[in-house]
Amino acid sequence: MNASNDEEVRRRDRHDIIAEILKTAKEGKIKTHIMYKAKLSYAQINEYIPTLVANGFLENITLKRKGSYKKMFKTTMKGVRFIENFDSMRKMWSDPPNSS
Repeated sequence: MNASNDEEVRRRDRHDIIAEILKTAKEGKIKTHIMYKAKLSYAQINEYIPTLVANGFLENITLKRKGSYKKMFKTTMKGVRFIENFDSMRKMWSDPPNSS
């Protein structure tokens, strides 16, 4: 297996999943959209969403659309900072060391 296939097959850890949820919810999404985009099961999304809301990474918004109310989740500024820091750490981890 080559390196590109290893990346595709690699199991996601908790931080990868959290980053995917937060990236998906940046503009505000319903739970089902987050679940499908982040490739999570119903049980997994119901584990992550309340924890992310309770810790201030996601906010719960209710919008009225086409006469009905939609419960949506949107990434907070704290969540955006998490994404930025996570992406920076991932980049540092994957950059080759400088040759001296």
